[in-house]
Amino acid sequence: MIAAAVTVKRRATARGVLLTILAVLAAMTACGGEQPGARQPPTASPATTEQSTSTPGAVAAGKIAFVSNRDGNSEIYIMNADGSGLIRLTNNADHDSYPHWSPDGSHIAFHSTRDGNYQVYVMKADGSDQTRLTNSPDEDASPAWSPDGSRIVFGSDRDGNSEIYIMKADGTAQTRLTNNPDEDSSPAWSPDGSRIAFNSDRDGNYEIYVMNADGSDLTRLTNSPDEDSWPAWSPDAKRIAFHSHRDGGHDIYVMNADGSAVTRLTNSPGENGIAAWSPDGKRIAFFSNRDGDYDIYLMNADGSAQISLTNDPGEDVVPAWSPVP
Repeated sequence: MIAAAVTVKRRATARGVLLTILAVLAAMTACGGEQPGARQPPTASPATTEQSTSTPGAVAAGKIAFVSNRDGNSEIYIMNADGSGLIRLTNNADHDSYPHWSPDGSHIAFHSTRDGNYQVYVMKADGSDQTRLTNSPDEDASPAWSPDGSRIVFGSDRDGNSEIYIMKADGTAQTRLTNNPDEDSSPAWSPDGSRIAFNSDRDGNYEIYVMNADGSDLTRLTNSPDEDSWPAWSPDAKRIAFHSHRDGGHDIYVMNADGSAVTRLTNSPGENGIAAWSPDGKRIAFFSNRDGDYDIYLMNADGSAQISLTNDPGEDVVPAWSPVP
């Protein structure tokens, strides 16, 4: 399992440590109890999700950043959307993870332990000019750019538990958006900049919520007895892909932006996690260990034509799709 690939902060019993995304998936299953009265939204019939040897539509444009330990520890790489042209961007003895592209494709935000604990950094898309943006005694993680590139939202436990914060893209004006005794994490900005989706266990287990970009008007989107997490907006803001345990596995689902029409996209053994939409909204990248090792996969947005983009004995996780230049 890749060490500290990506983090969600949890504090039930001894949950104050950073967990990898893979450990989090297992921990949420083990720790998540059924919420009294919770009712699962209607779920459409699963799309065809058998792995295909066919390419999903035409070759997708842009590049995909991801995290891999293929060279010994967790680093950030990029490749073309067809899996070619692999380039390593970070190279240090600590853990770099959770890449997120700026809207113009010129920079990548990420989090790293290189200075002692998880903090948010930014670098140019070629890996140069790596700069630290946050500097708190606790963990800052999971950055995501605003659509206009002026701000970055992230998760932090600097005030005692994991909450959602916002800052300017240069790291200044750091402001807390959520404030409750439970865990809010994995923020994702809507394409129009007006809303932020995130996951929270404030109602008993991890579910997907949305709020205005200033933290107001909080709305719960999912209501399942199992865990829903890692929201990702489609480019047209009409849909949200997310990870869920609701059918007994670790799979990717999609729903309308109001929480309706929940549809399962993957249905394979093992874990399928963290969706990343293509810029045209026609495809989704994700990671899976269906073939033994964790690799980056690609599928059409309806779940069809699932193919692997990487094939390495190391573990490749947490894809992030660049905007098309």
